Amino acid sequence: MIRLWHVPQSRSFRVLWALEEIGVAYELVMCSFFNKSLRMPEHLARSPAGRVPAVEIDGSSICESGAILLYLAERFAPSLRSPEMHARRADFLQGLHYAETLGAHLANLTQHHIVLREEWMRSPTVMRLEAKRLEAALRAVGPDWVAEEFTVADIALGYSVWLSQRFVTLPDPAARYLDRISSRPAFLRALERDGDAEIFGRDTYAPPED
Repeated sequence: MIRLWHVPQSRSFRVLWALEEIGVAYELVMCSFFNKSLRMPEHLARSPAGRVPAVEIDGSSICESGAILLYLAERFAPSLRSPEMHARRADFLQGLHYAETLGAHLANLTQHHIVLREEWMRSPTVMRLEAKRLEAALRAVGPDWVAEEFTVADIALGYSVWLSQRFVTLPDPAARYLDRISSRPAFLRALERDGDAEIFGRDTYAPPED
């Protein structure tokens, strides 16, 4: 049995998308950042930082999205990973972890635009800087940047690119990459199951003007 603790629009969408790609049965447990559900002792036992995603698979818990993606592929869908010593293994690993490079900038932008609700709490300088750094990092991403075959690296990276368009204009290669993976039926099914907006109330969040 697979159970996923999930907040709409959050990084747990990666795991939701992966489960739809794999086609395995799972239970979706909807949580919220705006109540105490993620701070309850039973959830902290699954995710010590009090975050999502968290999954339980046959009684064992995992709470890091990259680790969850790789474990799901190894356990249920070997075609969604690049095996050790494969010619494209380095590309696979780079794509899987480059998602976190983008994610660091996205976390800072989300913090400033959304979590810090009062204008006086925000740093316009940081908001502009992080948007520029995100744009620069996105220039590395293109239609065939990860591997020829779709893997969980595309899920990790694709989610970050998909979220990036809320804060910056995607470079053309990254936009073409997103077009390729966001048309997948499993991605569209995951969007349908994602739930009501929890984090982002607008489509775009432009950096403050100088």
